[in-house]
Amino acid sequence: MSDEDDRLGTPVPAFAAPPAPDMTALAGRFVTLERLDPPRHAAELFEANRGHDGLWDFLGYGPFPDLAGYLQWQRQMAAQADPVFYALRAADTGRIGGLASFLRIDRANGVIEIGHIQIAPVMQRTPAASEAIMLMIRWAFKAGYRRVEWKCNALNAASMRAAERYGFRPEGIFRNHMIVKGRNRDTAWFAITDAEWPAIGRAHARWLAGGNLDPGGQQQRPLGEIMAEERRAPSPVTSRA
Repeated sequence: MSDEDDRLGTPVPAFAAPPAPDMTALAGRFVTLERLDPPRHAAELFEANRGHDGLWDFLGYGPFPDLAGYLQWQRQMAAQADPVFYALRAADTGRIGGLASFLRIDRANGVIEIGHIQIAPVMQRTPAASEAIMLMIRWAFKAGYRRVEWKCNALNAASMRAAERYGFRPEGIFRNHMIVKGRNRDTAWFAITDAEWPAIGRAHARWLAGGNLDPGGQQQRPLGEIMAEERRAPSPVTSRA
């Protein structure tokens, strides 16, 4: 590449806009993500969230005082093309334990965000919760996206730890970015790019494998340890994540 090309940025040859998320389900070993269907999902998840109002602290909505209000909110979300919501069904219990969505879908530039993540206590800190996010990241890169984003309130330490655990890199804080429930929100930005994805994808696959997670979900090695190994390792010439 010439000095002039360097100055103007790396060319992106033959880029084709990836599809919008339109799958009805994403299935993994521990979890299946089902396209949000309020009549099927709202009541069960409302009960799973009942008595845990702190789950909504960093979200722009909730808590919901009754099922009718929660069902109405789910109907509003399910009717939109962006965000695209999924309900998380645990493979071992068959129960719905959370929600997550694709949002800010910028097909022209190959950028997509994962957000609106709300995990009920019954699914927190389980392989199902982790695999759900991993399935979404994997789908995005396989579909042709160049960048997957994660954003959260800069006061939400748990969300920021989770982002880095999955392989997202911090990119800074947008100060005075939003007003949420009458309070200022500084927003922490994280992202994974397509160049970073192969090593991260291999780490996710190794962590989820039967040799690392037994049928009960007990891990032999933590994801962070495996991620560090993959990031240090030379990239295989013919690697396909």
